[in-house]
Amino acid sequence: MRKAEAGGRRFRTVDLFSGCGGLSLGFSKAGFKVLAAYDNWELANTVYRRNFKHPVHSIDLSDVPAASRHIQRYSPKVIIGGPPCQDFSIAGKRKESERASLTVAFARIVQAVSPDLVVMENVYSIEKTRTLKDAVAIFRGSGYGITARVIDASLTGVPQMRKRFFLVAAKEFPDEAFGAELDGNLSPRPLTVFDYFGDSLGTKYYYAHPRSYKRRAVFSVHEPSATIRRVNRPIPKYYVRHPADKAPISPEIRPLTTEERQEIQTFPPSFKFCGSKSQQEHMIANAVPVKLAQYVGEQVAKVYWNGGRHARSVVPPSSGESPGFSFAELVAASKAK
Repeated sequence: MRKAEAGGRRFRTVDLFSGCGGLSLGFSKAGFKVLAAYDNWELANTVYRRNFKHPVHSIDLSDVPAASRHIQRYSPKVIIGGPPCQDFSIAGKRKESERASLTVAFARIVQAVSPDLVVMENVYSIEKTRTLKDAVAIFRGSGYGITARVIDASLTGVPQMRKRFFLVAAKEFPDEAFGAELDGNLSPRPLTVFDYFGDSLGTKYYYAHPRSYKRRAVFSVHEPSATIRRVNRPIPKYYVRHPADKAPISPEIRPLTTEERQEIQTFPPSFKFCGSKSQQEHMIANAVPVKLAQYVGEQVAKVYWNGGRHARSVVPPSSGESPGFSFAELVAASKAK
C-alpha cells in the first residue's frame, strides 16, 4: 500500500506548536507536503503567515478533543511538532508543570488523529522526564514503533552547537527502524561559523551573552556558534574576561545581529520576521534550525519510503573515516539557501 501512494499523499503533514516555522520549512525542503500549522502564539503565527502559503491556525492545543477534530479535517499522514520545552530546558528550573503537559497533549492528539508517522522535537533534557515516559507510553499503546535520538545540529549543516531530542513514531515499523539513517548520515565534524559565512561577518571573534558570567562569552568564528538563545545584549562595560574566552574584548568584537543569528539558525535571509527586536530574537531562539529539521526529515523519509527496509547499510568506519556526508558536501548543502 505504501508503494502505491504518491509522495504528496503519503507525506501529507501538519505541524503542531509550529512557532515561526523552522520545523515546517525544514520538512518542506525534505519533501513533506505541509498542509497546515497550529500554534497559540499569535506573533509567531503572523510571521508564519508571511512565509508560507498554507494556513496556520491559532488553536489551544491543550484542548485535545477540539484540536483533534480540527486537525482531522486535513487527514494527515504525518504529524510533526515541538511542544513547548521551557520546563525541560537546562536554562530553566527543570520543573515539570502545566507547560510540560503539552507534550502529553501532543501524544494524545496523535492518538486521536492516528497518522502513520510522527516526528516530535524537544530539548535533549526531556529524556530524563516523566512527561516523556508518559508520551512514549501513549505512542506505544497506539501501535507505534519508537526511535529516539539526540542530534547535534552542527553535524547536520547548522553552524551551531545545539543538541536537540527527536522522537520518530511510526505504525508498522519496529523500534529503532530509523536509527541507522539518523546516525549514519551525520557529518564527521562540526560546521563552524566561518564555514558558513566565510569572511562576510567582518570579524574573527564575537560576543554571545552568557547565561552566567561563570561561562565564556567571546567565541571564534572557527568553531560552531554557541546555542542561540533569546538573550542578545551588547557587551557590558563591566565585563571581565573569562579564562575560556577566545580573545579579550576589543573594538572588533561585537554581538551578532538579529539577522546573523537568524542565518545561524539556517533560516534564509529572505525569511521575513516582524515584531520588536526582542520578539524576533525570542522567535529565532525558539525555532528548530531549518537544516536540522531538513536533515531529520530526509533521513526519516528514506526509511519510511522503503517500508522499513534499510535505505542504506551503515558500515562501521574504516581508516579513521566517518560514515555519511563528506564535510565538503555538507558545507555545500548548508549554503544552498
